[in-house]
Parts: sequence; C-alpha cells; structure tokens
Amino acid sequence: MSEINNPSKASTRDWLGLTVLALPCLLYSMDLTVLNLAVPRLTAELAPSSAQLLWIVDIYGFMLAGSLITMGTLGDRIGRRRMLLIGASVFGTASVLTAFSTSAAMLIFARALLGIAASTLAPSTLSLIRHMFTNPRERTFAIAVWVASFSAGAAIGPLIGGLLLEYFWWGSMFLIAVPVMMALLIFGPMLLPEFRNPDAGRLDLLSAVFSIGAVLAVIFGLKRTAQDGLDRWAVASIVIGLVIGAIFVHRQRSQPRPFIDLRVFGNRAFNAALAANAIDFFVGFGIFLFVAQYLQLVLGLSPLKAGLWTVPWACSLIAGSLVTPACARRIRPAFVMAGGLVLAAVGFGILVDVGAEGGLAVVVTGSVIFSFGLAPMTTLATDMMIGNVPSEEAGAASAISETSSEIGGALGIAVVGCAGAAVYRHGLAAIPVAVSPRVEEAVRNTLGGAIAATAGLPTQLGDTLRHAAREAFARSFQAAAMICAALSVMTAIWVVASLRNISGPTSEANHPN
Repeated sequence: MSEINNPSKASTRDWLGLTVLALPCLLYSMDLTVLNLAVPRLTAELAPSSAQLLWIVDIYGFMLAGSLITMGTLGDRIGRRRMLLIGASVFGTASVLTAFSTSAAMLIFARALLGIAASTLAPSTLSLIRHMFTNPRERTFAIAVWVASFSAGAAIGPLIGGLLLEYFWWGSMFLIAVPVMMALLIFGPMLLPEFRNPDAGRLDLLSAVFSIGAVLAVIFGLKRTAQDGLDRWAVASIVIGLVIGAIFVHRQRSQPRPFIDLRVFGNRAFNAALAANAIDFFVGFGIFLFVAQYLQLVLGLSPLKAGLWTVPWACSLIAGSLVTPACARRIRPAFVMAGGLVLAAVGFGILVDVGAEGGLAVVVTGSVIFSFGLAPMTTLATDMMIGNVPSEEAGAASAISETSSEIGGALGIAVVGCAGAAVYRHGLAAIPVAVSPRVEEAVRNTLGGAIAATAGLPTQLGDTLRHAAREAFARSFQAAAMICAALSVMTAIWVVASLRNISGPTSEANHPN
C-alpha cells in the first residue's frame, strides 16, 4: 500500500497508455449492441431456430459475465498486460470467426469465444489503471476516461454497424475489432507496464470452475426471468448458482492462498461502492430495456434510426463521466454521487410522461438527463472499489466490480422488466375485439409479439390491437420509470449515509486539461 501513502504522478507514457487501454473498452461495449442490428440479416442467411437465435444473442453476455472473476484473478497471477494481450488476440480471432460463420452453431461458438475473450479486457484494463495511476486525482480522471470509452463504444456501435449493414454483409460489423486489436497488440507492449501479484500462488482450477458456474447460473436465471417470467427453471438456476457460490466462499475461507482474498469484503467503503455500482447498473439497464423497445416498436423507428437517437444519452454519459473528477475534488464523492442520482431521478420522472404517440422528445430528454446523473455513480464507485484494495489484488477487485455491474444489469432487466410486463398485461385485461386465442396470447405476452401477430389481420382490427398494445406498453414504460426514480432517490440517501466520510481525490495531479 506504499504507493497510496506516497503516490507518484503518472508519466507521459502512462497517459499515452491510457489511450491504448480505451481501445478494448470501446469494442467491449460495441459487441454488446451491434448484434441486434444484424439479427434480421443473419436470421435470413443462417436460418437459426428460435432457441439458437436466443443463444446467439445471449451467449456473449453469459460467457463474459461468468468468466470475469477467473480472468481477473488469472491476470494477477500471469501478468495483467499479458492477460490483456492474450485476450486481444483471441478477441480478434473470434471476431473473424464470427464474421464468417456459416451456420448457427458456428456463430454460437464464435460468440461464446468472444465473450470469454472480452472477460479479459475490462479487469485487465482497470487493474492496469490502478497500477499506472497511483495519484488519487489522476486515477479518478483515468477511470472517468475508462468509463467514457465504454459509453463511446455504445454510441458509435449502432452507427458504424448500421452503415456497414447498408453496404456489406451482416458479418462485416464484427471485423471492426481486427484493426483495433492489432493496434492494441502493437502499442500495448510499448506503452503498458507489466504487473503481477508475486504472492498470488497457483491458480485454483476448482475455485475457477465454481466461480464461473455460480455467476453463469445466476445470470441465466435472471435472463430467463426477464424473458419468460419467474418460472421453476429460473428459480432452480438462481438457487443452484447461489449454492455453488456458497461452496465457492467456503473453499476460499479454507485455502491458505485463496482464489480471491475475501478480506477485501471487510472494507466498508469497498462493499458500499460495490452495492452502489450494482444499483447504478440495475436502474440503467432496467430502463434501457424499455427505451429500445419504445423507439422501435412504439414509434416505429428503424434499428439505425433508433441507434441514432441513443447517441445523445451516450454523449451525456461521456460528458458526465469526464466532469465527475472535477466535481469530486471540490465536493465529497458521496454527495457528488447522491446529487447525480437525484438528477437521474428527475430524468426518470420526465419519462413518466411518455405516451403511445409523439414521445420521442420526452424519451431523448429524459434519457440525456438520467444518463448524465448516473455517470458520477459509475465513475466514483469504480474508483472507490479500486482505490480501496492493494495494487496486488486490483485484478480480482476489478473483476468483482465488473461482475457486480453484470449482475446488477441482469437483475434490473429481470425485475424492472417483470414489473413492466405485469403492467402491460394488466393494461390489456380487456381486449376490445374478438380475435383467435393464438393472436390474443401473442398480444398479451409482449409488444413485439403483438406487432408480429397482428401484421396479417384486417386493417381496422390490426390497428385497434396494435394501438391497445402500444398504450399498454407506454403505461408499463411509465411504471418502470417510476420504479427507477424511486430507487435512485432511496440510493442517494443511502450513499450519503454510507460514504459521506470518504474524502475526494485531493492530491496534486498532472492530468491533461
């Protein structure tokens, strides 16, 4: 911990290295968004079954979330730069495999490999930032850039993907990763330091299997809940994941050199920041589930146009991330985070006014405001988690941080999605027309199902059903916004109570203006 007591300023090489670390973060978030644009084209070419299509969409996120802790801990042992470069090589190779997939099974395999490779990127980049920027002010600024790079990837992903789909085949968008990863492989060894934990010991493979199994089972159960409701398979998956997690924790306590040092959870600031980070992603992912559907299924925008209208919120998140360090130097982080959450609640409150027609301005305004408000939480919670552990354990701490983001996001989609689905079904309690049981069931299940099922009906009948479904979805969107607004306000109060005594990054810094 000596570098915390006597922090040194980062060198020019470190700041240049930060730009290199931003590259894989761009791709990390781009690959989470661009596939949705390609689904219609790849469905026509590869003809996947409905089950295969679900795996094509979900397998990347599943493997990413499940492998984070293992890859972060492995990076502490073999070297974080080495882990990053290995991951970049595999990511580039898997991207080529994805782009030229000739069957649904091949695409599922390639996307799974992409997810495993992506799980090396965030923990390695964040733990290297922890090692390169020991000065608190510089580290906060570097983490803000790190967070902004994810937002930038989410913003430009749909734009680049949409443009490529206009002129090339569906797989072309995945080839974006190749030149980016080549740049990382060239400049990474030149600009990034190597660092590993000399006392980490050998990798406990059984613990690695337990950690992957626990996270995968929980994430799978939450995803299934979001898609099909809380059925017995979702409950069984979550319970199995929690049981495996308990076994994992017991094993760590009994090992002389554990896979993850559980003493990190004895740090009150780390635990509070971890919980705050999960809640931040809970509300963010929960509401964006509705934003994306509203733009395309209610307003009828094409995927490209819908992607264009998500650029303002991504830019707002970038701006909020970059102004956060300056705010945290003048105001205690807890109050900056709480103020951001209150602002986010205002943005969610604006979304409560969304209707079934003409709601584009409301959605864009609300999303810009709540995105700016959530940015301080993401940046400062990450900074607190990384800053409150020894540099030797930064890889594992980074992986825990990212895993909390994934679980928080999945939980938000499941809980907010299920609440919204209940409001949607209640809004369709009395369908005003007589239709076949098949169509009625499709209309009651989801708005997407309603749009598809009514496409072949007579004009007046179809219009009536679609209007009723869109009205019901608008009410479900309003309910989701109210849930997120209330949770944001409650979290703001809790953050002040839990973290108010933690001071901001006040050390002298030499970061670029």
